[in-house]
Amino acid sequence: MGTIGLAVIGAGYWGPNLVRNAQATPGLRLQYLCDLDADRARKVLGEYSTVAVSDSLDEVLADPAVDAVAIATPAATHLPVAMKALEAGKHVLVEKPLAATYDEGRLLVEAADKRGLTLMLDHTYCYTPVVEHLRNLVRGGGIGSVQYLDSVRINLGLVQPDVDVLWDLAPHDLSIFLSILPDGVQPIAVAAHGSDPIGAGRACVAHLTIELTGGAMAHVHVNWLSPTKVRTMIIGGSSRTVVWDDLNPAQRLAIYDRGVDRKDATEIGEQTRAQTMVSYRTGDMVAPALPEKEALRAVMAEFRDSITQSRPPLTDGRSGLRVLSILEAASASLAKGGVFLPIRSVETSTEGVNA
Repeated sequence: MGTIGLAVIGAGYWGPNLVRNAQATPGLRLQYLCDLDADRARKVLGEYSTVAVSDSLDEVLADPAVDAVAIATPAATHLPVAMKALEAGKHVLVEKPLAATYDEGRLLVEAADKRGLTLMLDHTYCYTPVVEHLRNLVRGGGIGSVQYLDSVRINLGLVQPDVDVLWDLAPHDLSIFLSILPDGVQPIAVAAHGSDPIGAGRACVAHLTIELTGGAMAHVHVNWLSPTKVRTMIIGGSSRTVVWDDLNPAQRLAIYDRGVDRKDATEIGEQTRAQTMVSYRTGDMVAPALPEKEALRAVMAEFRDSITQSRPPLTDGRSGLRVLSILEAASASLAKGGVFLPIRSVETSTEGVNA
């Protein structure tokens, strides 16, 4: 395939970012910006743009010049909009989350598989230089075995009308976890606790605790009500620990050769016995130099490459299903007072997805 004709669906908060990055990505040609409010779409494009504006999804999908769509509409609309696009033979890039429910997301994955089309999630953080470095480091054994992950994503944020803070913010952290964890380490159970101190009718502050295979644990704190913005993640390993401060451009990543080691010593007396000894390792800290680049540009390039090379993208439909499986189990846990609940697994084919 040569140049890929693209339509962006949705001209609200995220749509303009997709428009800007699509127009700057070689191999993509932006054909349409589609929104129910055509005037809003025209304002996004500017009066001198040659990109067509439409308020009709059917009109856009009927145009043979459109090979793919990028969807930036509310989560509740992802199933009907993405399904229409797939049924029209278009490749689909969709904003997180994949769909409003796991079962809806599974329908989209099956539809894309059936037609041999690319279905990709816009999990933007997974395409940052930081997460790329983390993925290579953690999956390559650079921190030893994973012991824990701890993420904080808090700010004075927009209280969403249709989803709680878990569904709004936690997908970022969960997609990062799933992107960097080694193949043998998977989420198996989750407990969620949340509160609604302002009476919004949904959780505005929440904590997730996730059990991982091998005894490791992950924790996510999300909050719409914090007067200060914090974006930090700590990945602890048996040999090194990584600290990511996304609000510190001078030193986003710090890799510490510091931690706690356990040693088994044998004391000889009247009888031989094993004693557990704890020692503290105080090595160096390394801050790798990382390039600054816009992650959404890398998202667009990956979408283009997955189509032209007929291969699954890094954040394919099944990665979206994995995030949904954790979110749904977390919502059920929240409703049951924070008990641990199992997370259904997502296999390499939809036939293997647990019911």
